[in-house]
Amino acid sequence: MSAPFPTTDPFLRGNYAPLLMESDAYDLPVTGEIPAALAGTLYRNGPNPQFAPRGFYHWFAGDGMLHALRVENGKVSYRNRWVRTPKWQMEHEAGKALYGAFGNPMWSDPVTFGKDSTTANTNVVWHGGKLLALEEAHLPFEVDAETLQPKGDATYGGKLQTKMTAHPKIDPETGEMVCFAYSAAGRFTPSMAYYTIDRSGQLTDYQEFDAPYVSMVHDFCVTRDFVLFPILPLTGSMERAMNQKPAFAWEPEKGNRIGILKRGDKVANMRWFTGDPSYVFHPMNAWNEGNRIFADVMEYPVAPLFPNPDGTPAAEGRTQARLVRWTFDLDNNSDTYRREELDDTPGEFPRFDERRAGLSYRHGYFTGYRPGKQIGMFDALGHIDFKTGKRILHALPEGDATSEAVFVPKSDSAPEGDGFLLSVVHRGAENRSDLCVFDAADIAHGPIATAHLPTRVPFGFHGNWRPH
Repeated sequence: MSAPFPTTDPFLRGNYAPLLMESDAYDLPVTGEIPAALAGTLYRNGPNPQFAPRGFYHWFAGDGMLHALRVENGKVSYRNRWVRTPKWQMEHEAGKALYGAFGNPMWSDPVTFGKDSTTANTNVVWHGGKLLALEEAHLPFEVDAETLQPKGDATYGGKLQTKMTAHPKIDPETGEMVCFAYSAAGRFTPSMAYYTIDRSGQLTDYQEFDAPYVSMVHDFCVTRDFVLFPILPLTGSMERAMNQKPAFAWEPEKGNRIGILKRGDKVANMRWFTGDPSYVFHPMNAWNEGNRIFADVMEYPVAPLFPNPDGTPAAEGRTQARLVRWTFDLDNNSDTYRREELDDTPGEFPRFDERRAGLSYRHGYFTGYRPGKQIGMFDALGHIDFKTGKRILHALPEGDATSEAVFVPKSDSAPEGDGFLLSVVHRGAENRSDLCVFDAADIAHGPIATAHLPTRVPFGFHGNWRPH
């Protein structure tokens, strides 16, 4: 008999609580009409611990669970499965948790030492004929795109032996996937890996370099010509972890360091820029005009969800991210960059029409809050038109919460922004979830179609669309 989950941890209650069943549902009830142009599968990933945690628990540390919403001929079906990683299999057979949060040896059963601790719980990406479940610190984990059953680590013919973080970028012009990893040479090392995988799934360029300090580098930026590596002062330390102090902590005195490398160049030629301390989990998009580089990012003044090195809170109250543009001029001898706030609306999970990835763009989308509210779960979707400067918010009904919205174009040739936003929404009053389909050009109108799930999708992180 497995142990009950503690009820005191806020990340194990409400819609953070684990969903302890796998299910299939066919031909979900739909309000409105699913557009005929929508034909594909929306995948979502997020932490969903199989068993009650050992010691300290962090939301980011739960086992991955994939949710697949297949849309075709106006109908929607649903399937969810745990990502059956070696960690999941080992604990499943034991009937209890064996690993501490983030594989921390202070909380892990000795039987786990030296064994794979991947949770594959953060993102899910379709590229080169592979569906990859991704997280921070391990190899990509491949699953079957239809059944969600495990296929194992994706090593690209044995050529990839390091990690792939949760946010590789796919070049819309070449189909190349640009990837990176932090602590590539081992936990809490400054080593970074940078590599590319072509559209057919062949690993090409692979290089390593050392960052200025050990940082949690959740995401990065890629333009048509450059790659940007943001080393920000959410630092990692094995010494802290082994002394029961925060493995990751906020050290603003280290400041921001942004490494910029021309695509195809050697990492020895990387140029480093400095800035005031801030933290970014997710950029929206980045592009370059010659040697001027622009990066639109959701920037926090202080990293949320993590403490100071001594364990005390790093932020007074809840810190919020806002959309900010960083501008770098490679023709200037300065090692600093310009910072410009684009919108004062708190938000997160920025997305856009990814046919414009790495290129200049007009339309951006994000999750935010109902007017007058700036705390709790995101309960509004935002659309920014960078050409007109207009920002539109769609507020969900009171008590509901939205996931990251994913943009799907009406067709490959449709103009930028001509498409749909897909969002999985938790209905607070009913404790279940819906798939909401919005016209991306008119989110204020509300959903044009809603598919009703009989269960809930726990709060998670990221999702992506695979067209059929």
